[in-house]
Amino acid sequence: MASADSEEQVFNGIAASPGIAHGQVFLLRQKELTIRKYKISEDEFRAEEMRFEAALMETRRQIQSIRDQVKGTLGEDEARIFDAHLLVLEDRALIEESIREMETSFENIEAALWEVGQRYIQAFDQMNDEYLRERASDIRDVFRRLISNLMGQQMEKLSDLVDGHVLVARDIAPSDSASVDSSNLQGIVTDAGSKTSHAVIVARSLRIPAVVGLGDFTEKVNHEDVVLVDGYEGRVILNPSEDTLFKYGKLKIERKGLEDKMIKLAQKASTTKDGHKIQLMANIEKPEEAKRALEMGADGIGLFRTEYLFMNAHMAPSEEQQFQAYKTVAETMGDMPVIIRTLDLGGDKIMQSGEFAHGHESNPFLGYRAIRFCLDHVDLFKSQLRAILRASIFGNVRLMYPMISGQPELQQANQILEDCKHELAEEGVKFNSDIKAGSMIEIPSAAIASDLLVNDTDFFSIGTNDLIQYTIAVDRLNDRVAHLYEPTHPAILRVIETVIRNAKEGNIGVGLCGEVAGDPVMVPLLIGFGVDSLSMSAGLLPNVKYVVQHMTLDEAEELAKMALAEPDSTKILESLLDFYTTRMAELY
Repeated sequence: MASADSEEQVFNGIAASPGIAHGQVFLLRQKELTIRKYKISEDEFRAEEMRFEAALMETRRQIQSIRDQVKGTLGEDEARIFDAHLLVLEDRALIEESIREMETSFENIEAALWEVGQRYIQAFDQMNDEYLRERASDIRDVFRRLISNLMGQQMEKLSDLVDGHVLVARDIAPSDSASVDSSNLQGIVTDAGSKTSHAVIVARSLRIPAVVGLGDFTEKVNHEDVVLVDGYEGRVILNPSEDTLFKYGKLKIERKGLEDKMIKLAQKASTTKDGHKIQLMANIEKPEEAKRALEMGADGIGLFRTEYLFMNAHMAPSEEQQFQAYKTVAETMGDMPVIIRTLDLGGDKIMQSGEFAHGHESNPFLGYRAIRFCLDHVDLFKSQLRAILRASIFGNVRLMYPMISGQPELQQANQILEDCKHELAEEGVKFNSDIKAGSMIEIPSAAIASDLLVNDTDFFSIGTNDLIQYTIAVDRLNDRVAHLYEPTHPAILRVIETVIRNAKEGNIGVGLCGEVAGDPVMVPLLIGFGVDSLSMSAGLLPNVKYVVQHMTLDEAEELAKMALAEPDSTKILESLLDFYTTRMAELY
């Protein structure tokens, strides 16, 4: 154990899984695989291929076993994490590329597979999208297991090592986190990772507190150290004092009470104290996430990101496959709105294989993506629109187009939608002919011309993530400029207010999605601007709903007036934080 005179140190990372944990460190220093590399002759190619096939079969068996274990303890939703791992092992392009590498280099299959794996991992590591960048960890996990099986090595089980400890590691493979017994592991701390890593998803499901993204924390701790993990604030305290432990002990009890209270309140209407209704909706990526949205009190699905149906497949899903996915969500949500965003492929969200895979772009966020991609692949676009139309009779289904930059794109997309309606009508297929079609406002040109777009759309959905970074020219994933990413920048607030005002004057609905929508500090301001709905990750709904229920529309409108008159973004944020703090004080 840590000595009595060990000095307390505080480290800040990313709050990944809520909760407070305290325990001795288990420092996982993952051994780097030592790859056997030797020359082979052409006569040995077939034998190497057979070894490769045997290792693939064994790796599939192991991962399927992990999947079954997770399904039994956590449920089918969490078990689906490992479907992506199984898909990697079924990827013929990867298998054939590895064999070609072996035949070109005349080196054994382990060495060839290692080279190919590094190329795949590097490609994902360099992606701008956080979710996709985290998939490099999944691929690394699969390759580590596959190469270990090729070399006849046993992988040590993490569950046998961490009993009663806080696990500290550079990163944790999803299969490792899935094998851990939650009753034996106190918490998780990692140098790398983000909120979207599969290891973190498993940790949240197991209710294990976790903080990730600490940089070089593993270099500053030893096995004898004790840590306190604050998964609410993203804080790790090394060798905490008695006073700190006492304070966090009280905080742990308070937090649990607050969470229970908020979840109960989340089942009540999202209405302000003076009776103003705001729709609070959930963002989803997979059909099965709709149930979770209902459990957290969602008023509907404000953003169904359909590209993940495409990216997790070797080829584009058929119209029928898409229809079944959209129908499932529509039926789950009943009369509640379900807004399906048409394909946002392109940029850094790409299909890795198949006819729609495309090469590197120097500036993908300003490139060949979203509606531009769809208007250039009309058959693919029509397949999706037809599937959405067919699903529209099973619930309150709407659709919206991403990355609209101006009226011509919007009118062209609407014409293709009309063509699909005509085709289905001729085929005798039922659909909602009055389905609402909206536009995402995430490009400054669309925001500036939003008074023109109202004539060709049924609603706006303001996509704040892209709108902010395009408007103030800040890549929020670039460490050098991320501090300049300011949602309260006066230009951003004026752009958002302008779009909402133009929507109201055009007599169409206006919602907002993106990180700002789920930030309870920003929500009163957005309501003051006149937004009709907000869409966010399901887990954020209770906190946002609590704030809505404990404010008035008049208060929100006063905040909006203040923000539009104040040139200093810091002062705007301070006022919003003060307002939020007073509302949260009522919980205590």
